[in-house]
Amino acid sequence: MSSSISSARLLLHICCAPCAIHAFSKLRRNFKEVFGFWYNPNIHPFLEYERRLKAVKIWVEREKIRIIYKDDYDLKGFLRQIAFREEERCRLCYHMRLEKTAIVARKGKFDCFSSTLLLSPHQDKHLLEEIMREVGKEYSVKPYLEQIEGRWQKGLNLSRKMGLYHQQYCGCIYSEEERYKHSKGISDKLKGF
Repeated sequence: MSSSISSARLLLHICCAPCAIHAFSKLRRNFKEVFGFWYNPNIHPFLEYERRLKAVKIWVEREKIRIIYKDDYDLKGFLRQIAFREEERCRLCYHMRLEKTAIVARKGKFDCFSSTLLLSPHQDKHLLEEIMREVGKEYSVKPYLEQIEGRWQKGLNLSRKMGLYHQQYCGCIYSEEERYKHSKGISDKLKGF
Protein backbone atom coordinates (compact mmCIF):
# COMPACT_ATOMS: atom_id res chain seq x y z
CA MET A 1 0.00 0.00 0.00
CA SER A 2 1.41 3.37 -0.96
CA SER A 3 1.77 6.12 1.63
CA SER A 4 -0.35 8.40 -0.57
CA ILE A 5 -3.31 6.03 -0.11
CA SER A 6 -2.70 5.45 3.58
CA SER A 7 -2.96 9.20 4.18
CA ALA A 8 -5.96 9.71 1.87
CA ARG A 9 -9.67 10.07 2.57
CA LEU A 10 -12.09 7.92 0.55
CA LEU A 11 -15.82 8.37 -0.06
CA LEU A 12 -17.36 4.99 -0.87
CA HIS A 13 -20.74 4.90 -2.61
CA ILE A 14 -22.74 2.08 -1.03
CA CYS A 15 -25.34 0.28 -3.15
CA CYS A 16 -26.35 -2.14 -0.36
CA ALA A 17 -25.11 -3.58 2.92
CA PRO A 18 -24.05 -7.02 1.60
CA CYS A 19 -21.75 -5.42 -0.98
CA ALA A 20 -20.23 -3.02 1.54
CA ILE A 21 -19.47 -5.11 4.61
CA HIS A 22 -16.21 -6.91 3.86
CA ALA A 23 -14.84 -4.35 1.43
CA PHE A 24 -15.38 -1.51 3.88
CA SER A 25 -13.37 -3.22 6.59
CA LYS A 26 -10.46 -3.70 4.19
CA LEU A 27 -10.63 -0.13 2.89
CA ARG A 28 -10.64 1.23 6.45
CA ARG A 29 -7.26 -0.45 6.97
CA ASN A 30 -5.84 1.05 3.75
CA PHE A 31 -7.07 4.63 3.94
CA LYS A 32 -6.73 7.30 6.60
CA GLU A 33 -10.52 7.78 6.56
CA VAL A 34 -13.38 6.05 4.77
CA PHE A 35 -16.88 7.43 4.73
CA GLY A 36 -19.85 5.64 3.23
CA PHE A 37 -22.26 7.43 0.91
CA TRP A 38 -25.85 6.26 0.34
CA TYR A 39 -27.47 7.52 -2.85
CA ASN A 40 -29.62 5.11 -4.86
CA PRO A 41 -32.60 6.79 -6.56
CA ASN A 42 -32.87 3.85 -8.96
CA ILE A 43 -34.23 1.33 -6.46
CA HIS A 44 -37.81 0.22 -7.06
CA PRO A 45 -40.31 -0.18 -5.46
CA PHE A 46 -40.21 2.12 -2.44
CA LEU A 47 -40.46 -0.80 0.01
CA GLU A 48 -37.36 -2.35 -1.59
CA TYR A 49 -35.56 0.98 -1.20
CA GLU A 50 -36.57 1.10 2.47
CA ARG A 51 -35.42 -2.49 3.11
CA ARG A 52 -31.99 -1.82 1.63
CA LEU A 53 -31.59 1.48 3.45
CA LYS A 54 -32.63 -0.12 6.75
CA ALA A 55 -30.02 -2.89 6.29
CA VAL A 56 -27.34 -0.26 5.66
CA LYS A 57 -28.40 1.68 8.76
CA ILE A 58 -28.27 -1.46 10.93
CA TRP A 59 -24.79 -2.33 9.63
CA VAL A 60 -23.56 1.27 10.01
CA GLU A 61 -24.75 1.39 13.62
CA ARG A 62 -23.18 -1.98 14.51
CA GLU A 63 -19.84 -1.22 12.88
CA LYS A 64 -19.67 2.50 13.74
CA ILE A 65 -19.32 3.51 10.10
CA ARG A 66 -19.23 7.17 9.20
CA ILE A 67 -21.73 7.75 6.42
CA ILE A 68 -23.42 10.51 4.46
CA TYR A 69 -27.01 9.80 3.48
CA LYS A 70 -28.62 11.35 0.44
CA ASP A 71 -31.90 9.70 1.29
CA ASP A 72 -33.71 10.91 -1.80
CA TYR A 73 -36.15 8.43 -3.25
CA ASP A 74 -36.33 10.01 -6.69
CA LEU A 75 -37.87 7.29 -8.82
CA LYS A 76 -39.49 9.88 -11.09
CA GLY A 77 -36.15 11.59 -11.73
CA PHE A 78 -34.51 8.25 -12.41
CA LEU A 79 -37.25 7.19 -14.86
CA ARG A 80 -37.12 10.56 -16.66
CA GLN A 81 -33.43 9.96 -17.36
CA ILE A 82 -34.01 6.40 -18.57
CA ALA A 83 -37.27 6.73 -20.56
CA PHE A 84 -36.81 5.88 -24.23
CA ARG A 85 -33.14 5.00 -23.52
CA GLU A 86 -33.74 1.73 -21.69
CA GLU A 87 -30.91 -0.03 -23.56
CA GLU A 88 -28.53 2.48 -21.90
CA ARG A 89 -30.13 2.26 -18.47
CA CYS A 90 -27.09 0.84 -16.65
CA ARG A 91 -24.78 3.51 -18.07
CA LEU A 92 -27.23 6.25 -17.10
CA CYS A 93 -27.86 4.78 -13.67
CA TYR A 94 -24.15 4.35 -12.92
CA HIS A 95 -23.46 7.89 -14.11
CA MET A 96 -26.23 9.38 -11.97
CA ARG A 97 -24.97 7.74 -8.78
CA LEU A 98 -21.24 8.09 -9.42
CA GLU A 99 -21.50 11.72 -10.46
CA LYS A 100 -23.31 12.52 -7.21
CA THR A 101 -20.59 10.62 -5.32
CA ALA A 102 -17.84 12.62 -7.04
CA ILE A 103 -19.66 15.89 -6.29
CA VAL A 104 -20.01 15.02 -2.60
CA ALA A 105 -16.39 13.83 -2.49
CA ARG A 106 -15.18 17.13 -3.90
CA LYS A 107 -17.34 19.21 -1.55
CA GLY A 108 -16.20 17.09 1.39
CA LYS A 109 -12.53 17.39 0.42
CA PHE A 110 -12.09 13.64 -0.05
CA ASP A 111 -9.02 12.55 -2.02
CA CYS A 112 -10.73 9.61 -3.71
CA PHE A 113 -14.12 8.10 -4.38
CA SER A 114 -15.26 4.60 -5.25
CA SER A 115 -18.35 2.40 -5.23
CA THR A 116 -19.35 -1.00 -3.94
CA LEU A 117 -20.87 -1.53 -7.38
CA LEU A 118 -17.33 -2.49 -8.47
CA LEU A 119 -17.49 -5.54 -6.20
CA SER A 120 -20.58 -7.17 -7.62
CA PRO A 121 -20.14 -9.86 -10.28
CA HIS A 122 -23.52 -8.69 -11.63
CA GLN A 123 -22.26 -5.23 -12.64
CA ASP A 124 -20.27 -4.08 -15.69
CA LYS A 125 -16.90 -3.26 -14.12
CA HIS A 126 -15.41 -1.81 -17.32
CA LEU A 127 -18.33 0.58 -17.74
CA LEU A 128 -18.16 1.55 -14.06
CA GLU A 129 -14.44 2.30 -14.33
CA GLU A 130 -14.98 4.35 -17.50
CA ILE A 131 -17.67 6.46 -15.83
CA MET A 132 -15.66 6.86 -12.62
CA ARG A 133 -12.69 8.16 -14.59
CA GLU A 134 -14.97 10.53 -16.50
CA VAL A 135 -16.72 12.03 -13.45
CA GLY A 136 -13.50 11.99 -11.44
CA LYS A 137 -11.83 14.13 -14.08
CA GLU A 138 -14.85 16.45 -14.33
CA TYR A 139 -14.97 17.04 -10.55
CA SER A 140 -11.22 16.78 -9.84
CA VAL A 141 -11.50 13.78 -7.52
CA LYS A 142 -9.44 10.64 -8.04
CA PRO A 143 -11.43 7.43 -8.65
CA TYR A 144 -10.22 4.46 -6.62
CA LEU A 145 -10.55 1.50 -8.98
CA GLU A 146 -8.81 -1.37 -7.20
CA GLN A 147 -10.48 -4.67 -8.01
CA ILE A 148 -11.49 -6.28 -4.76
CA GLU A 149 -11.62 -9.94 -5.73
CA GLY A 150 -13.62 -12.36 -3.63
CA ARG A 151 -14.91 -9.77 -1.23
CA TRP A 152 -18.43 -9.76 -2.64
CA GLN A 153 -19.06 -13.35 -1.51
CA LYS A 154 -17.39 -12.74 1.84
CA GLY A 155 -19.59 -9.70 2.38
CA LEU A 156 -22.65 -11.70 1.43
CA ASN A 157 -21.77 -14.40 3.96
CA LEU A 158 -21.06 -11.86 6.70
CA SER A 159 -24.32 -10.01 6.06
CA ARG A 160 -26.24 -13.30 6.32
CA LYS A 161 -24.63 -13.95 9.70
CA MET A 162 -25.76 -10.47 10.77
CA GLY A 163 -29.29 -11.20 9.60
CA LEU A 164 -29.33 -8.31 7.13
CA TYR A 165 -31.70 -8.04 4.19
CA HIS A 166 -30.51 -9.49 0.86
CA GLN A 167 -32.01 -8.14 -2.32
CA GLN A 168 -32.94 -10.39 -5.23
CA TYR A 169 -32.20 -8.00 -8.11
CA CYS A 170 -29.98 -5.04 -8.96
CA GLY A 171 -32.52 -2.43 -7.96
CA CYS A 172 -34.30 -0.72 -10.84
CA ILE A 173 -37.74 -1.53 -12.20
CA TYR A 174 -36.15 -3.10 -15.28
CA SER A 175 -33.90 -5.43 -13.30
CA GLU A 176 -36.86 -6.34 -11.10
CA GLU A 177 -38.81 -7.34 -14.21
CA GLU A 178 -35.87 -9.38 -15.55
CA ARG A 179 -35.44 -11.15 -12.22
CA TYR A 180 -39.07 -12.10 -11.64
CA LYS A 181 -40.69 -12.25 -15.06
CA HIS A 182 -38.94 -15.45 -15.96
CA SER A 183 -39.06 -17.04 -12.52
CA LYS A 184 -40.00 -20.71 -12.77
CA GLY A 185 -43.72 -21.19 -12.61
CA ILE A 186 -44.79 -17.54 -12.51
CA SER A 187 -45.47 -17.29 -16.24
CA ASP A 188 -47.39 -20.55 -16.25
CA LYS A 189 -49.56 -19.51 -13.31
CA LEU A 190 -50.50 -16.24 -15.02
CA LYS A 191 -51.47 -17.75 -18.37
CA GLY A 192 -55.10 -17.18 -19.20
CA PHE A 193 -55.49 -13.94 -17.20
